[in-house]
Amino acid sequence: MPPSRPMTRAAGLEALATFLTGPGAAYAASRNTDRGPGATPTTSVLSPYLRRRLLTEEEVARAAQSAFGIPGAERFVSEVFWRTYFKGHLETHPGAWTGYREGLAAARTRLAAEPGLRRTYERAAAGRTGLDGFDAWVGQLAEEGWLHNHARMWFASIWIFTLRLPWELGADLFLRHLLDGDPASNTLSWRWVAGLHTRGKPYRARRDNIRQYTEGRHDPAGLDEGAAPLEEDMPPREVPLAPADTPPDGAIALLLHLDDLHPESLPLGPARVVRVGGLLAHAEGAVDRVRAADAAALADALTRAQAQFGCPAMPVQDGWAGDLPVVTAWAPAGPSAEVLPRDCLRVRRPWDSRAWPLANRGFFRLRSAIPGLMEA
Repeated sequence: MPPSRPMTRAAGLEALATFLTGPGAAYAASRNTDRGPGATPTTSVLSPYLRRRLLTEEEVARAAQSAFGIPGAERFVSEVFWRTYFKGHLETHPGAWTGYREGLAAARTRLAAEPGLRRTYERAAAGRTGLDGFDAWVGQLAEEGWLHNHARMWFASIWIFTLRLPWELGADLFLRHLLDGDPASNTLSWRWVAGLHTRGKPYRARRDNIRQYTEGRHDPAGLDEGAAPLEEDMPPREVPLAPADTPPDGAIALLLHLDDLHPESLPLGPARVVRVGGLLAHAEGAVDRVRAADAAALADALTRAQAQFGCPAMPVQDGWAGDLPVVTAWAPAGPSAEVLPRDCLRVRRPWDSRAWPLANRGFFRLRSAIPGLMEA
């Protein structure tokens, strides 16, 4: 169930308040249950706002602890940190992103050359496989731009192990349609299901699990529940986390992008913002619903930035920054990072600077550090 509110920070804060005063108290017990379209969600449904950082991970995690106490918020806060983990892991393993892009190109070449594969892909992408649950999720993805997280795992597992389709094509389908489509979370989640992120340990969709957590709505027969994990010749190589830049002391032009649309809380130090530009870089092939959400989020951020800094704020165009140094929030691997000006200065939030270095291996290392990170 996608957010019904506008893609603005104010709407995100309203959604956060609704979650904290309503379903949030039952999150740990009910979060795995997918009740389907039209039902009250069992998750926070904040991810479209978090993906664009209309809300930041830090303020959401701290709000949950304030509402439920540290023990009561533990499960939810841990899930928020998964988003931080995926970003940090992709920053220290950028080959996972480039490998996905290369694999997607290769898979598209196969579609053109292999009629059988193309027919299977077309049936899957249109929701005509005959598999109970899967076809419904395809329809929901197209109609709402949304799937429950558990349904995303089932979907990816069926795509990979039952339909035997290249995982990159499924990840691309998600990234084009999901309102919260995030390059890091999406790429690494698909790799995890495939058994590539945690090598040799795939996630296999099981009929009884789907039946239980959809409360009997779906009962798919014919799933391959014993398929071997995917393999790759060489896992993405770890690289040192690139250093952030220090904003200059003086006038700057601030560049906003879709990976961070909360300019009011950026660590800009002594810099003085005198101009703001907005850069709109959609995921390749993003559907109209996603493009509209991106545009609305950026427009909202530009309006807030103009009020915050008391200067012009507008979409980027030639010469928008003049001779001013350009400063921007760190953009993790993905469409925004690929089009940022090479000479811009990239600042990193303290939250990311503390957490990302702990995300270079599995999630457990970061999870065990959550209490200390939240106290910082």
